[in-house]
Amino acid sequence: MIEAFPVMKQLRTHLDEETYLELVLEAKEKNGYKMFALIGEGEIVAVTGFDPMITLYYGRFVWVCDLVTNTTKRSKGYGEKLLNYVHEWIRENNYEIVALSSGLQRTGAHCFYHR
Repeated sequence: MIEAFPVMKQLRTHLDEETYLELVLEAKEKNGYKMFALIGEGEIVAVTGFDPMITLYYGRFVWVCDLVTNTTKRSKGYGEKLLNYVHEWIRENNYEIVALSSGLQRTGAHCFYHR
């Protein structure tokens, strides 16, 4: 988890390492938060974190809270590979939908999600 902090910090700029670790551990314990990293070129190039959830609206789904590719490694397909992994995870664990949201200011992320 801590190894993913430098990449996650690019998305969650307000977090310091200590707060990040506290929040990840608490989210894992209380919400079942899952975090996965993609290794490429000998280093972590992308990270995702999601919460498996159940609601009457979506049924069994995962909420992607975090999805980030290292700024120096973008446009190489890493984010797509990690999101594909999330889709594999939901199928293997009997979930149905992947949901996420992204801030309006993140136009680059929106283009990625639409592709």
